[in-house]
Amino acid sequence: MSFTKVALYPANPTTVRGVYTKLSASKEKIVYTNGKTVFIRDIANPALGITYNGHVQSTTVARVSPTGYYCASADTSGTVRVWDTVGEGQTLKGEYKVISGKINDLEWDGESKRIIAVGDGKEKFGHAFMFDSGSSTGEIIGHSKVINAVAIRHQRPFRAATAGDDNLIIFHQGAPYRYDKTIKTHTKFVLDVRYAPSGDHFASVGSDGKIFLYDGKLGETLGEFSESHTGTAYALSWSPDSKAISTCSADTTVKLWDVETRKATTTYTLGTGLQYQQVGNVWSSPDTIVSLSFSGDLNVFDRRSGEKPVKVLHGPQKAVTSAISNPAAPETFFVGSADGRVLSYDFKGEAAPLTGQGHTNLVSGLIGTPDGRVFTAGYDDRVREVDGSGFTTSVFITGSQPKALAATSDNTVFVVGVETVEAIRNNQKVAELRPGASATAITATGSLIAIGFGDQKVRLYNWDGRGFQEAGVLEANKGLVSALAFSPDGLKLAAGDSSGKVILYDVAKREVITSRWSFHSARVNALSWTADSLHCASGALDTHIYIWSVQKPVKNIAIKNAVPGGVNAVLWLSDRGSESKEGRLAGTGVDAAIKVWQVRFHA
Repeated sequence: MSFTKVALYPANPTTVRGVYTKLSASKEKIVYTNGKTVFIRDIANPALGITYNGHVQSTTVARVSPTGYYCASADTSGTVRVWDTVGEGQTLKGEYKVISGKINDLEWDGESKRIIAVGDGKEKFGHAFMFDSGSSTGEIIGHSKVINAVAIRHQRPFRAATAGDDNLIIFHQGAPYRYDKTIKTHTKFVLDVRYAPSGDHFASVGSDGKIFLYDGKLGETLGEFSESHTGTAYALSWSPDSKAISTCSADTTVKLWDVETRKATTTYTLGTGLQYQQVGNVWSSPDTIVSLSFSGDLNVFDRRSGEKPVKVLHGPQKAVTSAISNPAAPETFFVGSADGRVLSYDFKGEAAPLTGQGHTNLVSGLIGTPDGRVFTAGYDDRVREVDGSGFTTSVFITGSQPKALAATSDNTVFVVGVETVEAIRNNQKVAELRPGASATAITATGSLIAIGFGDQKVRLYNWDGRGFQEAGVLEANKGLVSALAFSPDGLKLAAGDSSGKVILYDVAKREVITSRWSFHSARVNALSWTADSLHCASGALDTHIYIWSVQKPVKNIAIKNAVPGGVNAVLWLSDRGSESKEGRLAGTGVDAAIKVWQVRFHA
């Protein structure tokens, strides 16, 4: 048995209200951070994402060197890690503790040798160093408050500009970098400063909504752009030919400016309200600009066409908490996340948010019914129905916070709550089970329901359409039963628990088939069977995914460190019938990215 990673669908950037998000670009790919992960995303092909998970603390900014061989990424602890972007290994080149607090921005010089990192430190707000040794290459001084951005002239003689919360821009000569002058143009926080690729100019934007242009060599102010933003201007980016810049703002617009005339040539208005505030942008190719909405959507503009984005890239912003294959199309799937969003993914890996009123809190369960419908449960104490690409108006208010969902052959949906299991059909509660113990997991096949409990037992119930009849108790698990899954043929039941064990039961005989599926070292969060009922995948808090064989219980395949932070969902996207020797497995969880592996089973 072997596996190969064939796709990675990235998460979208993290956003925080009133705070900019740094985006960068390299070879028509965009680079950004989410949680502890760095993503390098291909705009044209959603499956070609790259992730880096070497940081211990939450990441804040990442930029690829001009050569394209290395990426420097920074985090909230003041650490910069430089790593190789070529190949799967992503070898660490160096790790440097540069300041004592959060790093807000960093920049490479034109020779891909030196880096300046800036942010919020106790002793200093910025540091210049060699990427391969960490040795200092000058001083970044002159600010009295947090530095928000840094830009370096890529041509010799090197220059650097930093922008801070003290409303100042400090101009440095280099290298080594040293203070040259203070520039006072903005009246509020200066949030971004960027050098033109040609090195002739640099520009700045700030909380006052204004945009200024400066001489790249001397640091002299050349003038202000007319008709600037009516809200905070969060970020700017230069076109590759250095003739235009793009800016984005809390006024929900992205503007393109002609540098020579300092006037706006195009204004894109994304919408109204907080979700449409534009908090980051980057010019990724000669005609392509990408901006980030506060909602997390990445808007792709082509300056040659229209006044709207040519594409919007969607993805989870928070941890993925549940996932299921679309019962109407097994090649596609749904995921729910910790912020209440539910996204549908097509066979290409393109994500789209469901329309209509969704959840306002963590999505704790997704289930498909035999008639092809999909139901979702959230910590907002709601069960909602999905029809096609959106939520319907159908909603059921649960008696307590729902933990998991299951469905029987008569399309009844079962909701595990704090003390009860509620049966829902046609948006009405038709029965309720009070088992006397805390239910923790549920699954169903035909009219048989299996419910896991905190007392390490799995109880079986027959469902007659009106009520529950207890049909047996399974007691081989050694921890809280945290995940359950019947095989598609209904003959076997896999039960994962908090100790990391997966027990395989014979449903008819109520006996243990094997207890050897015990390689996880932490709570099992998810189970998924292949269509032929011969293999079962498990994902756990230990970040690993194991694929188990029914016919050869002692053999397995381990996908180590599959999902940094922990696996919350696994699902088989496609099988080729009972004769298939391969399958496609998706895994996702805390890092919010969805990874897909091609798995070859034992002969």
